[in-house]
Amino acid sequence: MLRQIFVVSALNFKSLKSRFWQSMVIVVGLAATIGVMLSMLSVSAGMHDAYQRAGDPNRAIVVSKGADQEAQSAIARSQAPVIADAPGIARGGDGKPLADRGIQVGVPVLRKDGSKGFTTMRGLSGNVLGVRPELHVVQGRMFQPGKRELMVGVGAQALFQHMQVGDKVILPDGQWPIVGIFASGNLMEGQLIGDTETLAAALHKTAYNTVLVRLSSPDALDRFKKALTTNPALSVTVERHSEWYKRVGDQNTFGLALLGYVVGAVMAIGALFGCLNTMYSAVTNRGREIATLRALGYGAFPVAVSVVLEAMLLSVAGALIGAGIAWALNDGKQNVFGNSVFYLSVSPAQIKLGLIWALMVALLGGLFPAIRAARRPVVEALRAT
Repeated sequence: MLRQIFVVSALNFKSLKSRFWQSMVIVVGLAATIGVMLSMLSVSAGMHDAYQRAGDPNRAIVVSKGADQEAQSAIARSQAPVIADAPGIARGGDGKPLADRGIQVGVPVLRKDGSKGFTTMRGLSGNVLGVRPELHVVQGRMFQPGKRELMVGVGAQALFQHMQVGDKVILPDGQWPIVGIFASGNLMEGQLIGDTETLAAALHKTAYNTVLVRLSSPDALDRFKKALTTNPALSVTVERHSEWYKRVGDQNTFGLALLGYVVGAVMAIGALFGCLNTMYSAVTNRGREIATLRALGYGAFPVAVSVVLEAMLLSVAGALIGAGIAWALNDGKQNVFGNSVFYLSVSPAQIKLGLIWALMVALLGGLFPAIRAARRPVVEALRAT
């Protein structure tokens, strides 16, 4: 049986040269389907990865109760000192708690291509580097508390206009100079940062959005959380920073991923019909060859398997081409979506998914032509022209 499958399949593949352009329908269809799907998924995957890196299990974030996003949260100024004095917070060399009272607002920007967009301006306070040790200056210097100064992430510098050291950002109370460029390895690289209190005064913000603290140890979260959630003067939600960003990232990228799968499914249906037509045509063109093999004693099953294997070979070849194009055009490329700056990602897991989709199309597209080839009467096939 295996020998028959090998012989019939070898004859199949040998005859592909004479059916080159017909076969290319499957290859091109799957290349387009997988290429487009992986390109769209690279956006959601890249953004999801950026959210994952933004969180730190050694930090805890405090937001007002019911807030699902930082910008939706409002923590009264009078509550911030109570939060910072809670047990479980690490302390800096000066003995002060490592707590960052933060605000977050959207600011309009011009992208390098001239189109308008938005990014995030974030206010940081306290011992910034103690709370966020991943943040480091790559050009210029750190902003000084109490001064109208800003720093820009390397992502924002690369994608937006007027984001160099010495440029100025216009805010309601005047122009703020950019004094430094920073890197953090996460979503903050697409943002502008400055002193919380100075920004709050300029933007007339009467409350903080979040309080971010560095925990004294990873297992100190429960103690810190209990102290805040049992305090009747507070109405807040406490969550481990990594878990917060994982949840927010899942919420923000679900729609993008779903859209990629829907578009991929629609295109896969088109590729399926192309595969069906191509394989039916191949079975018809090879009618005499198949009939001769059957007359020589080859079974129906090896003939059917050879048809499915041809569909799989062409589909996988198309999928690999599409995945290669998607990877070359997107993987590692910096992108901005909404107010998030991140790097697109085409991972091995996504390529594997693309190959699975291609194999499903091949099985469905090759099954019925294979059945037809196996069941076609030998006499009828020999009479075919």
